[in-house]
Amino acid sequence: MTSPFPSVSALNLDSVAAAGVGTKASPASRMRAQAESFEVQFVNSMFQHMYTDTKGDGPFGDSTGVGVWRSFLTEEYAKNFVKAGGVGIADAVYKSLLAHQEARAK
Repeated sequence: MTSPFPSVSALNLDSVAAAGVGTKASPASRMRAQAESFEVQFVNSMFQHMYTDTKGDGPFGDSTGVGVWRSFLTEEYAKNFVKAGGVGIADAVYKSLLAHQEARAK
């Protein structure tokens, strides 16, 4: 049985670098990158469920390492999907992060 939660391979290290970890990026750009990274992880998890019962007919067949290659494929699908607009989770998370930051500043 597979976990409904994103795996370690689903972590979007590119967005962490883009978020300015270790640099002096603005808090708003870091929050936006974190919100997009969250949406990538969520969408990746949903895409992985598409392949749950796929055996032999998928793009990689049914060999020993298929699970790893499929996880790479779904991660790239998720990144491109979110980059093209996604499902709107990143926008909602970003607005929530901004509201939380404003509340803490008061």
